[in-house]
Amino acid sequence: MQQRGFGDLEAVVMDRIWCHQGPVTVRDIFDELVDDRRIAYTTVMSTMDNLHRKKWLERERIGKAYQYWPTMTREERSAGLMRAAFETGGDSDVVLTHFLQQMSPDESARLAAALRRLERETP
Repeated sequence: MQQRGFGDLEAVVMDRIWCHQGPVTVRDIFDELVDDRRIAYTTVMSTMDNLHRKKWLERERIGKAYQYWPTMTREERSAGLMRAAFETGGDSDVVLTHFLQQMSPDESARLAAALRRLERETP
């Protein structure tokens, strides 16, 4: 799947969808957004339809409405963006070095722990 960025509203909608444990409707997301911004129901509907067309959301018709759910988790999306940065960011060793230099000690410890877990899991 292509890893390009979301538009502003797409990013907000995806954030709200990722916060849910299961499928959502346009009405669910509209009701959450309408308190924070002036937005039309049809704008939310079009945005979610666009995200479906771009393969970021799956959907199923239930009665007269669709239920939507993400095709990947927020974490899978983030990992894909990091992978894309390695592939398109220039010298991957330099990119990795800059990335590691920006990590806090806690983040560095979590990275080391993840690498140890992967080593144990890999046959």
